[in-house]
Amino acid sequence: MTKKRKDKKKFAKKLLHKYRLVILNEDTFEERFSYRLTQLNVFVTIGISAIVLIVLTTLLIAFTPLREYIPGYSSPKLKETATQLVYKTDSLQQVIHKQNQYFTSIKRVLNGEISPLDFKEDTLDTSTSISSDSVNFQPSVTDSILRKEVEQEDKYNVVDEAVAKTAVKLFPPLNGKISEGYNAKEKHYAVDIIAKENSPVKSTADGTVIFAEWTADTGYVMIIEHSYGLISVYKHNSSLTKEQGELVKAGEVIAMSGSTGDFSTGPHLHFELWSDGYPVNPADFLEFQ
Repeated sequence: MTKKRKDKKKFAKKLLHKYRLVILNEDTFEERFSYRLTQLNVFVTIGISAIVLIVLTTLLIAFTPLREYIPGYSSPKLKETATQLVYKTDSLQQVIHKQNQYFTSIKRVLNGEISPLDFKEDTLDTSTSISSDSVNFQPSVTDSILRKEVEQEDKYNVVDEAVAKTAVKLFPPLNGKISEGYNAKEKHYAVDIIAKENSPVKSTADGTVIFAEWTADTGYVMIIEHSYGLISVYKHNSSLTKEQGELVKAGEVIAMSGSTGDFSTGPHLHFELWSDGYPVNPADFLEFQ
């Protein structure tokens, strides 16, 4: 018999060799419990117990809420909430982007960088272009008759009708002599009203403050958005009493007049009025004296 077979027989005997596990009373040495076992039984019992423990632990983690406390696991509700938050964040980013574009266009017009017509073209969707050669610019007979009728009316009639329909009552921001009037050719889309230093400047109508900041050229500037596409602008103030996002009432004090900014030549208020993206002459709607 080879040595290898002898070793196998010895190992088998050791595994099958019977032992007795006895539990005695320490004081009386009375046998309380005994159990016959072998090394093979011990190994099998330990192995089965370990497998059962692993299976039970896996089932407990996989099919109970305890898995949420294990690193690397996440609940379906948490995933659904995260997905909804991602969609909301994307929607808010798009809204903020559009608002920033809108405010940027307004600032460009107010700073005189582009004309009102350019502002309108800049805000339109230019994804599709139309060739000027394909458009007939010759007015029709009906169009000529309509033009003659419109020319007989007041040239600000469109704005007057808009204000009348909306029943917006405008108040002068302050009373004083006009030092420089509205002049669209020179891109002066405002009236300059002479006023004493720190005279109260009032809101011309109910609205929301959309801009209230310091600028190097025009000092403290306040821009208020009103209903029905109306926007009022107040420049060269010495201080502002309202902040961006606040709601104001018609006649409420929003700033103090002054002479701030590089373009200011003395204490006065530079007041602009815009309707649907176009500048209008404030003197046609308000009396400042």
